[in-house]
Amino acid sequence: MSACVPTRADEPRREEHSHEPHSPPPARRPRLEGADVSASIAVFLIALPLSLGIALATGAPLQAGLVAAAVGGLVAGRLGGAPLQVSGPAAGLTVVTAELIHQYGWRTTCAITVLAGLAQLGLGLLRVARTALAVSPAIVHGMLAGIGVTIAVAQLHIVLGGVPHSSVLDNLRELPAQLARVHPAALSVSVLTLALLVLWPRLPGRAGKLLRKVPTPLVAVAVATTTASLMGLSLPKVDLPSWSSHALAALPDGPVLGLVAAVLTITLVCSVQSLLGAVAVDKLVAGRPEQSARVGRSDLDRELLGQGAANVVSGALGGLPIAGVAVRSSANVHAGAVSRNSTMLHGVLVVVAALLMVPILELIPLAALAALVMAVGIQMVSLHHIRTVTRHREVLVYAVTTLAVVFFGVLEGVALGIAMAVGVALHRLTRTRITHDETEGVHHVHVRGQLTFLAVPRLSRTLHLVPQGAAAVVELDGSFMDHAAYESLQDWQNTHTVHGGTVELVGRRSGVRIGEPTGPAGLQALTGVATEESADCRCHPWTPWRNHQCEIPEAALLRDGQPGDAQGTGADDAGGSTAPSDADGAHRTDGTDSTGGHGGIGGHGGNGGHGGNGEPDKVSEPSRPSDGGTGTLARPDTPQDKTADASEDTGTSTATGTGAGPGTGAGPGTGADAATSTCARAGAAADTGAATDTSRPSARQLARGISAFQRNTAPLVRGELARLAREGQQPSQLFLTCADSRLVTSMITSSGPGDLFVVRNVGNLVPLPGRESGDDSVAAAIEYAVDVLEVRSITVCGHSGCGAMQALLASEPGAAQTPLRRWLRHGEPSLERMSEEDRPWARLAGRAPADAVEQLCLTNVVQQLEHLRAHESVARALRAGELELHGMYFHVGEAQAYLLTEGHEDRVFDHVGVADLSA
Repeated sequence: MSACVPTRADEPRREEHSHEPHSPPPARRPRLEGADVSASIAVFLIALPLSLGIALATGAPLQAGLVAAAVGGLVAGRLGGAPLQVSGPAAGLTVVTAELIHQYGWRTTCAITVLAGLAQLGLGLLRVARTALAVSPAIVHGMLAGIGVTIAVAQLHIVLGGVPHSSVLDNLRELPAQLARVHPAALSVSVLTLALLVLWPRLPGRAGKLLRKVPTPLVAVAVATTTASLMGLSLPKVDLPSWSSHALAALPDGPVLGLVAAVLTITLVCSVQSLLGAVAVDKLVAGRPEQSARVGRSDLDRELLGQGAANVVSGALGGLPIAGVAVRSSANVHAGAVSRNSTMLHGVLVVVAALLMVPILELIPLAALAALVMAVGIQMVSLHHIRTVTRHREVLVYAVTTLAVVFFGVLEGVALGIAMAVGVALHRLTRTRITHDETEGVHHVHVRGQLTFLAVPRLSRTLHLVPQGAAAVVELDGSFMDHAAYESLQDWQNTHTVHGGTVELVGRRSGVRIGEPTGPAGLQALTGVATEESADCRCHPWTPWRNHQCEIPEAALLRDGQPGDAQGTGADDAGGSTAPSDADGAHRTDGTDSTGGHGGIGGHGGNGGHGGNGEPDKVSEPSRPSDGGTGTLARPDTPQDKTADASEDTGTSTATGTGAGPGTGAGPGTGADAATSTCARAGAAADTGAATDTSRPSARQLARGISAFQRNTAPLVRGELARLAREGQQPSQLFLTCADSRLVTSMITSSGPGDLFVVRNVGNLVPLPGRESGDDSVAAAIEYAVDVLEVRSITVCGHSGCGAMQALLASEPGAAQTPLRRWLRHGEPSLERMSEEDRPWARLAGRAPADAVEQLCLTNVVQQLEHLRAHESVARALRAGELELHGMYFHVGEAQAYLLTEGHEDRVFDHVGVADLSA
């Protein structure tokens, strides 16, 4: 894998990449590429039997399926906003179209399709395409599942040699009688078709891999047709009347309200399915770098206009309603299409087949097409979708939508699904659990959920269970409190404190605090859990993930260490370590933190440090000594603290305390030293090194963190972890990153339990096979992730200020071989890669690397990706198209992630912003 554009490139080369990241590069290339031609053939071979089968299932003329497929390719392919989405007659429209044909006739159904297309054009001009994506996925999946059940039940009658009825209930009622008079020939052909649909994608071996390239639907229909012809079976076959007698659209005839409802139904189903399909195609393309660099992101409003135009043309020419089709679109992407030419050429091939292949098409048994469509209907009831909606507690919405579509119709089913989704949302909003318990004389009132006026009566009853004069803790575990609940809680608090009681309000959000803190120990801020140490730790509102940016009250400082005592070094951000270390293991005793955490404030004669990206810290001017000799800590919201927070990139810090001068206190020039990056109280061990015990800040911080997890987080994740315990881990990604404590993988990737298989080591290194020298841990993790867990992607993530990369740059030949230096030798290829003149340097989008360390961090990610490719399991998965490799760089100081992207000629680390997540 090559490195990225050199920072030393001249200006004209930089202008080469001034175009939008997702826009087509300004390179000259032929109008029709080989990749588009091969992809169009693959899509055509899938579309031809499916179009005939869907037309058969709807009861429309069989030519209507071919007309819709051709128009979907030519019109929607040319005008639509999703270049690689293939449109045509979709299985999701089968039930709707069948009902319209049964109720209004074929020619009026064509007119309804035209009106639906005009409605789509109007919606596209109003630019409301993204509004359709607000429909709950549970409703969409339920609608497709209901349609799939309806299709499967109807086609089962044809598979058995009979004729389907107009409704699901009629089909189910007549099924026993149909089973009693099975047509053996039709059943045999259908079983053969279904067997091929199931077994063909699972052919083993190298020969099977080659055979699997032929589309499964084509193989199933072709083999069934050939078998039926050779055996001389007497079966109903495809009948394509002359195109001269093809029925076109007529003026709509029927009740106005019924026609309006029909138009709205077609518009809704076509639009939602097409827009969701466009988003799904974008995700498929994004996972294939060779295509994503040449195919732009879908324009949903333009896609809606293209679908509307296609439906107008298809309806006018006597074709079925059109929508984006997932099966054909995914086949188009996987076949390597790079432009809309593949979609359009597939439409041309359908026209050619409709005109020149009529004798061949008329050999296809209807039972084979019915079996094909029945299999498609069964696949629409996706177990993956069911598991997803169950995990998100929307299975009720899914079930109601599915059953309503099956028994009442698509429009009615979607309406009932939306009503159920609204009801579930309101139930969740109004569902509030309020409990009361007493522990060691302290009354705890815990409010889980949103606190609205509907919960005020229960809240009031529970609060009055607290005796007058007692100590009370009210825990607000929710994200919303309305005015009625606020006043009720405030009135009770005032009354309770007047009668001698104490009240502590604890919650997770900033701005939820009511009134002033009461009680002798003060009120803990509403972001943590009230514990015995609450008086010693007041966390900021934004600390649920950071967790340890706390102010240490002066009273606690005086209690834990007398003025002038040698109170030790500042704790680091990993949880109270008393001495941060450099990359080479050198012990730090100057109050600074080489990993970028906050250093000591007011320690060592008043000097404090603030680590910045692993570089040597700069210390502020020493504070003037005082007689007291204790470090006076600034409040977190004081200007001094803000200065410290803002100094991460520069490595500067402002000391807010005064240290004892020489000769005062227990040690020369030492003052009380506390760290702002830990919730622990100041003072654990002297600089001379005291023995560790459970009273140390690190131990107490660990216990406090575990207690907070058991109280706040465990109830929320217990169900999900129980499911993972039952089913086992099934991560989709292997995330290989550095062991640096500032990299919180779950936070950066917004992932949860079971999502990532994480491997961390110093420098995010991947040793080449054969160079591990007894340490196979990384290679074993890679093999396990790829071969056993079958992950779909591997990400190598580097970061700014990496201590391992600094050590590589500073390494000297012949130095003593410590375990750390022996490990870092796996990063030497990255150092060599950066020093080679003929290789372009890696760079970030929009700017050059800040220094040699950042340059090496970027180069190291590219080099480790090449090392990954050398592993046998990875190479095998890449050849099979079952694995993707991604490079990532995280800038700690900017809290900005960069992904390695491939352009027309090279790759750059492009930033990932909020705007990228909205599509």
